[in-house]
Amino acid sequence: MERVLEYAVEPQFDGETVMTVLRRHFQMSTSLIKELRLAPDGLKLNGSHIRTIDTVKSGDVVTVTMRDKASENIVPVNIPIDIVYEDEDVLIVNKPPAMPTHISVGNYENSLANAVMYHYMSRGEEHLFRAVNRLDKDTSGLMAVAKNSYAHARLADEISEGELRRKYICVVCGDVAEDGTVNAPIARKEGSEIERCVSAAGHEAVTHYKVIDRLGDYTVLEMSLETGRTHQIRVHMAHIDHPLAGDWLYGVENKTLVPRQMLHSSFIRFTHPVNGNVIEFTSKIPTDMEEFIKKVSQKALKKT
Repeated sequence: MERVLEYAVEPQFDGETVMTVLRRHFQMSTSLIKELRLAPDGLKLNGSHIRTIDTVKSGDVVTVTMRDKASENIVPVNIPIDIVYEDEDVLIVNKPPAMPTHISVGNYENSLANAVMYHYMSRGEEHLFRAVNRLDKDTSGLMAVAKNSYAHARLADEISEGELRRKYICVVCGDVAEDGTVNAPIARKEGSEIERCVSAAGHEAVTHYKVIDRLGDYTVLEMSLETGRTHQIRVHMAHIDHPLAGDWLYGVENKTLVPRQMLHSSFIRFTHPVNGNVIEFTSKIPTDMEEFIKKVSQKALKKT
């Protein structure tokens, strides 16, 4: 699939090199610039081939052409997905619970990646699968998927700089006393490929939480993240002795009461990587989570 970006050089870049334009206007990474340099017609100036050391003048048109192909190791599978938004660069999906984001052992044809690849194929498009914010299998809600390498790099930068904002709704065990913040570094747990833990040797991780509702033995929280570490919400809430309801890895598993970890990605906001517009999306909690909240709420009322 081909994606073409054009930029009419503005006066502040008069006499600068193509490399400067790519870095400062497009904010491209070194790896992407290298990819464009090696690609046929990856970089053009006024319709002609250019080098990154060539200079530009005001009014020149710099054209960037990216070509993509379908992910070879991901089988397109006709799995219905809830598409919230889509354009040439970004796809926003509302992932259901019990669906892995990526293919893995035992999950070769039931992941979001399989579903998205089928969606692309049905539209006659070819893209690699590029998840911007990955959700755990049992976490539901909004996810951003980049449709080209430029969009992926720009959105990844927004995450690392804390500009891509996400909020979650979750149900945790216990009565959370008040709103608060967990600022505790997270690292991979020694001897485990999956589990994470709070560790002084880990990477910075900051989670803010706000009490939404109290349900006796449980509390509904709204979470917002400053960082995006693997299992961040799950690890941080377990760290303060309020693990997510249904979290078998960091809490107490009770599948007779809780079908999965009660965590939903409810809000995402970012600056569009190409047009610069700030866009945001919201998502209501899914039925299983709604039913769980109703069930424990009724139970709490009976105790009073």
